Amino acid sequence: MFKKDQQPQRDLFESERNFRLLVEGVADYALYMLDPTGVVTSWNIGGQRIKGYSPDEIIGQHFSRFYTDVDRANGKPLRALRTAREQGRYEEEGWRVRKDGTFFWASVVIDPIYENGKLVGFAKITRDITERREAQLKLEQMHRQLAESQKLDALGQLTGGVAHDFNNLLMIISGSLHTLKKTVGNDPKCQRALSAIEGAAKRGASLTSQLLTFARRQSVNPQAVNVAERIDAMREVLDSGVGSAVRLQFDVASGIWPVMVDVAEFETALVNLVINARDAMTAGGVITISAHNDTSGGETGDGEFVAISVADTGTGIAPDILGKIFDPFFTTKPIGKGTGLGLSQVHGFAHQAGGTVKVASELGKGTKIAILLPRQEAADAAEDIDAIETGGSGTVLLVEDNPDVAAVSTSLLEQLGYTVRRVANAEAALREIELDGIDLVFSDIVKPGKMDGLGLARHLKTVRPGLPILLTSGYSDAALSVRGDFPILRKPYEIHELSQAIAKLPR
Repeated sequence: MFKKDQQPQRDLFESERNFRLLVEGVADYALYMLDPTGVVTSWNIGGQRIKGYSPDEIIGQHFSRFYTDVDRANGKPLRALRTAREQGRYEEEGWRVRKDGTFFWASVVIDPIYENGKLVGFAKITRDITERREAQLKLEQMHRQLAESQKLDALGQLTGGVAHDFNNLLMIISGSLHTLKKTVGNDPKCQRALSAIEGAAKRGASLTSQLLTFARRQSVNPQAVNVAERIDAMREVLDSGVGSAVRLQFDVASGIWPVMVDVAEFETALVNLVINARDAMTAGGVITISAHNDTSGGETGDGEFVAISVADTGTGIAPDILGKIFDPFFTTKPIGKGTGLGLSQVHGFAHQAGGTVKVASELGKGTKIAILLPRQEAADAAEDIDAIETGGSGTVLLVEDNPDVAAVSTSLLEQLGYTVRRVANAEAALREIELDGIDLVFSDIVKPGKMDGLGLARHLKTVRPGLPILLTSGYSDAALSVRGDFPILRKPYEIHELSQAIAKLPR
């Protein structure tokens, strides 16, 4: 083909041939040329593999067909060429469209090609990096979840550090109130003062409980609960709480599975959701409480759950704050109208019970928040014992290191009819039990010394298996591992709650 004196042409031909074979043979990249207006003038096998077009289908077509409709309408393809021409290079990542209409995430580079100082076209390189982007998004999600977990842990340590002492103080206040009410008589001023103190103590206890629940460090007494019956029992309370401008309706399916939850936390979560829905409807509206079995919920997407949801017809939640609604102290309500702990409690309750929370909201149309709780294979929940001050008899060994709390607890137990012997730590409790005459052990979990209240309870269960044991705590890491082994009465408690907890103890 070439004569000997045509060796330079031969070398150039071979070089161009090799380059063409290289470009055309690259399968992982779409390598092609555009003329100065953006029309495709060459195409390689990588372009066909990534974008789905054969050379005959795409050569002579404008490269803008690879862009989304929105990008074309916004003039993005022509801006890309102009940027490449003016700045010497254009590079970005974004969505591109294949021949079959599917989308992929592309890494794109466009370089201008000049010949004798004149623009003759553009070299374009496109790579499909969809998998890499998905992996990066998953990694970012894992980092966010880790940060959230660390935030919860830090919050738990912060709240747990003060909750025990704070609840002991509230225990002293609320316990002393019961005694004062019986001694001040019917003086209206004294009664009003005592009512104010009682309301403040309950509010303080509620705030501490909500913080601990959000941080998943609340001591819980899980039991099998019939959701339909529990919701039905709360109808009157919920209805009175929403006011006359809001209509409350229920959609509770039949045959709902039982769930294993702390009853008090379940009721608090439901009340928080209803009150939050009420506050989202300043002009009134409808709140729908529904419950049904669900086999598609949960964070893993499988399993059997019970979905309890509260939907309103209110203002909805703006997308920019939707991700913040479960953060503690975050609220959109005016100052003094909310603590920002209601939805935090819901979040903590659901996750501590092994479930999750899902939110769907649209501005102007309302919000639906669903708690998904795992199905519990257990017998129906036991019937509640009426919260009354029933009399008792026998000797209670009170294990409490705080003298003021011990004095209050002793007074409440004696009012219920019990004889009380009090010790300050587990070691002293073991010595006292050796003397016999103890019918019940009532111990705080947090204790000085080598053995805490939970350790004492486990030891007694081994050496005195028939001895009734009731634990109490305002907060304790140890309490989180009880998981139903022993009943726990949360501080601060009132006399009827103490009476009820003792009445439920196995004898």
